[in-house]
Amino acid sequence: MSTANAAQVAYWNDTAGRTWADLQDRIDRQIRPLGLAAMDRLAPAPGEQVLDVGCGCGDTSLELARRVEPEGGVLGLDISAPMLEVARGRAVASGAHNLDFQEADAQVAALPDDRDAVFSRFGVMFFADPAAAFANLRRSLRPGGRLAFVCWRPLAENLWMRLPAEAAAGLVPNAPPPEPGTPGPFAFADPDRVRAILAEAGFTGIEIAPHDEAIGGLDLEGTVEMSFRVGPLGAILRERPDLAPALREQVREAVRPWLREGAVYMPSATWLASARNPG
Repeated sequence: MSTANAAQVAYWNDTAGRTWADLQDRIDRQIRPLGLAAMDRLAPAPGEQVLDVGCGCGDTSLELARRVEPEGGVLGLDISAPMLEVARGRAVASGAHNLDFQEADAQVAALPDDRDAVFSRFGVMFFADPAAAFANLRRSLRPGGRLAFVCWRPLAENLWMRLPAEAAAGLVPNAPPPEPGTPGPFAFADPDRVRAILAEAGFTGIEIAPHDEAIGGLDLEGTVEMSFRVGPLGAILRERPDLAPALREQVREAVRPWLREGAVYMPSATWLASARNPG
């Protein structure tokens, strides 16, 4: 696979990719509403050809395929072999006839040039050169083709990720914040930067809107377990697994106030971005 994002390829084919594949159902349950908000903004229609960037375990690709059937089609792209294995299995199980997957780096891959739309749910914040990546994605769109994606606003605004990590305060040194724009979950937290990247890539009609929604859906113990494996606290525990026993009760009590009728829901903060290829 030709790639300009070797560090991300290694990361998503090792621990992270396997973890997300193992937790596919629980992760989808948490973030599916945010992807659907961006998908509604894209408004895929029957008969359209759609590219799903950073498709992961295929949840969004399956929904896109449903929306564009019977004549439309979806190509899901990802750099993570473990996640694509899950995605392909789900597609077979669903009987989707208009869905395919490709292990590829969207920044440099040779893409089909007939797409009506490009979509992503949290898959576009990891490019080493985001302007080059979006330029490559724009070339896959027909004139007038549409782009829509959802990305995270700053960590400080995302209580569902921030609160569990705060339980580790005082037990581990504070990690220095990443340089602004470093590839990662919060690389697109600044909407002005996102707007500039899309404009440099040649997109027009750029719109970026805030979206706030409580997400979760897992019970208390499931929420604690998820926070131990993904997100900022998961990153801490991958380096210091010895801290897990001491943190479990602290995290449980931190998220308990957000438990409603057997499930935890906490605030999330994202950007919904959309743009067009002028041709």
